[in-house]
Amino acid sequence: MMLSYINWNVDPEIFRIGSFAVRWYGMLFAASFLFGYIIMLRFFKKENVPVSVLDSLTTYMVIGTIIGARLGHCLFYEPAYYLAHPAQILMVWEGGLASHGAAIGIIITILIFAHYKKLHFLWVMDRLVIVVALSGLLIRSGNLMNSEIFGHITNLPWGFIFLRAASPLNLDPRHPTQIYEGMSYLIIFLFLWWYYYRKNGKPAEGMIFGLFMILVFSMRFLIEFVKEPQESFERSMSLNLGQLLSIPLIIAGIIFVIRAAGKKRDIRV
Repeated sequence: MMLSYINWNVDPEIFRIGSFAVRWYGMLFAASFLFGYIIMLRFFKKENVPVSVLDSLTTYMVIGTIIGARLGHCLFYEPAYYLAHPAQILMVWEGGLASHGAAIGIIITILIFAHYKKLHFLWVMDRLVIVVALSGLLIRSGNLMNSEIFGHITNLPWGFIFLRAASPLNLDPRHPTQIYEGMSYLIIFLFLWWYYYRKNGKPAEGMIFGLFMILVFSMRFLIEFVKEPQESFERSMSLNLGQLLSIPLIIAGIIFVIRAAGKKRDIRV
């Protein structure tokens, strides 16, 4: 017996007071930094790294993630519009963040942070990407609450009918790709966390970072096949922009894993 389709009609706002509204997406986005801090604190204490370093890292991460994600959306998906209206780039609250841009922003930010703090870049990234995987789950959960970034029409019993989607044509059951991605990121997070402790906090330098790049962006590449294009120009592409941007990151991950496989243990701070 087939299950009924799921009618998704969740209000994206948790509550509103006048013109001020607290949205699920914003709360989950903020929660990703909170939980990330708590988990990284465990890593730092295990390895006897001063908490002050983590405090600075958190500040860099917030800035780098938001700037990278925003610029990624503006320059990858709608460059003509935002280059013609550059002031609109600053209006993050109107929506428009890209995970590939966030990845690039994080990498650049940590390069700066590691240089400034006299740390090894890969030492930081090997620990940081574990919590970034968890952040992916929380952010995709926010997309689900916003009824956005969903998949193609499906006849599968777990298809979601996104009643609050922007287009009135979106009354057909769709692949809940937010859940597909979110669950894959949760599994990746648990695997990387397990691997870190399996190696007693001393993984080969770059191994966890490389595994993260391979696993996360391979899943992103595959799920894009059942996801609706985010921009109209992608409809004529055999591989969409999200997939094209994932390929070099997967290749980079493979290089880091191969490189790390020849190392016995991590270079400490």
